[in-house]
Amino acid sequence: MPQFAIDLRVYYQDTDAGAVVYHATYLNFFERARTEWLRHLGFDLPRAAREGCLFIVRRMQLRFVRPAMLDDLVRVSVALEHLGRAQMTLQQRVTRATDELVEASVNLACVDPRSFRPVALPGALRACLSPYIRTVSEQEEQV
Repeated sequence: MPQFAIDLRVYYQDTDAGAVVYHATYLNFFERARTEWLRHLGFDLPRAAREGCLFIVRRMQLRFVRPAMLDDLVRVSVALEHLGRAQMTLQQRVTRATDELVEASVNLACVDPRSFRPVALPGALRACLSPYIRTVSEQEEQV
């Protein structure tokens, strides 16, 4: 399954008093990687929101394996696990060299920015995601 990744340096602002990456900081790392992945695919998030598609996080499950430390160079990856009518599930990982640090399953829903009701993923995005699809469920989903 194709995946996308970005490299990030751990800065002082990312850490706690012990120079260990603060647990909530990983959410920022994952968000940054998802945004860059969509940008890499040619998908413009601000324009999509203006046109009626806003992504919200519905569910996120994290597993912490090892800590990242101040000044580490980490890689944050994104892989599409499931693509539905109005949502997608991504597998994301933070690694340092060959060490797995954190893994996450992230479920995103596409909603109308005014009503926050589910809407179908834009066709242009679906076309961009086609090389990344592992499983597809086109049946009606509960969002």
